[in-house]
Amino acid sequence: MHGGSSPRAKEAAARRLQEQAAEREVLKLAHPITVDPSKALLDLVHSTAGEVAYWTARVDHLQSTDEKRLTNGLTKVTEGKDRGGVTTLRQVEATPAVEYRMLVDAKNRLAQYASAALRAGVEERRVKLAESQGALVAQAIRTVLDGLRLTADQQALVPQVVPQALRMLTQ
Repeated sequence: MHGGSSPRAKEAAARRLQEQAAEREVLKLAHPITVDPSKALLDLVHSTAGEVAYWTARVDHLQSTDEKRLTNGLTKVTEGKDRGGVTTLRQVEATPAVEYRMLVDAKNRLAQYASAALRAGVEERRVKLAESQGALVAQAIRTVLDGLRLTADQQALVPQVVPQALRMLTQ
């Protein structure tokens, strides 16, 4: 007997078959997508930060409503016969609640994605992009002002009016 027909082996085989079928389905349906790696990393950082916020709220709720549920859990139930009668054994261990485990997992992934983004220079790239966009806006404003042929009095107001209008864009 090699154990191939045991329930555990059958479950593992069924799980492998399901995974293989899912992989084949993905290969049939997946189409290549052009993606900017920096944007993909930032998207992962943002969505995972949302996960962290969600699981933090769930853990906070558990702590405020049912603190024992945060660290206690039924881990095993065994039924059997003991001296002719049916006995149910319950094993309770101090294990973290699923909400807490999900929070820890999300925090770890967030740290990995953020670290990868920093290593990839994403923030530096965002700064350069903002600088180039700022230069384009400044050039557009200069072109507009030159085209208007402002009087000397109007030109004197430009250093006050333009920055004020631009600050309104960020509010």
